[in-house]
Amino acid sequence: MQLTDAQKAEIEAARADSRTTLRPTVDAIEALLHCPIPVLDHGFVRVVDYMGDDAAVVQAARVSYGRGTRRAQDDAGLIRYLMRHWHSTPFEMAEIKLHVKLPIFVARQWIRHRTANVNEYSARYSVLDREFYIPAPEHLAAQSAANRQGRGEVLSGAAAAEVLRLLREDAQRTYDHYAWMLNEGEDGAPADPARRGLARELARMNLTLNLYTQWYWKADLHNFMHFLRLRADPHAQYEIRAYAEALLDVLKAWAPITHQAFLDYRLGAATLSAPMLACVRRMLSGETVTAETSGLSKREWRDMAEVLGLAP
Repeated sequence: MQLTDAQKAEIEAARADSRTTLRPTVDAIEALLHCPIPVLDHGFVRVVDYMGDDAAVVQAARVSYGRGTRRAQDDAGLIRYLMRHWHSTPFEMAEIKLHVKLPIFVARQWIRHRTANVNEYSARYSVLDREFYIPAPEHLAAQSAANRQGRGEVLSGAAAAEVLRLLREDAQRTYDHYAWMLNEGEDGAPADPARRGLARELARMNLTLNLYTQWYWKADLHNFMHFLRLRADPHAQYEIRAYAEALLDVLKAWAPITHQAFLDYRLGAATLSAPMLACVRRMLSGETVTAETSGLSKREWRDMAEVLGLAP
């Protein structure tokens, strides 16, 4: 990821403009403020602002119990209790705002999380940068034979080289056509005074989905973790998972107690259905349970076997 001199100057100016405050602050997240964390080839996530921390979660939870609350329980224990029992509103008391630069096809997955506030760079009003996501060779995989939403074996040799060539050439060619239709020079004046450029809202329509867009994304801690639970999962598409993994580091800096509870009770945990749990109880009682005698469908048995480390 390369930052322009103007972007570097903007970040330095923002970090230099520090102010005293009576609000609770977190040293680790303060250190990340405004600094872009590289993701993929040209993308980044950048913490722009935040409100609240682990203490805000505890404060909200304790006030809900009323004046007679005992305070012997430590903050970590309370947060872990809230996470373990799927309480949500205390985690909604903290918020974070991010500046994200990401490929358009990743943005279209991300926007499915409708519990955040989003404002995206508009190609109706501004000209998009000439930057495209091109996968690294190790992430160039064939379609999975078992999962319509997944990848199979990594491509190699001539086939991989041809795919990369097509991705790069298609993106460059369509951007060249976009620039020709716009007919705008760097100063906004027509590049070719002899003709009028096409409206920006129309010129953008032939661009490829690997072009980069940007947005500001604001979410409370509860919905931030919901995003991470789905997108940091090993089954998530690699490209959006790369952003989720960067945001896991942000969560650790912002609310470290909540981060550990999240790893223990969400990201590193598994859910068993009632029939699956019945199978586990039968196994614990000494019964030999097989796929045929479990009462589960083949897919349910396979999912349970994966969670428990059993032979499929």
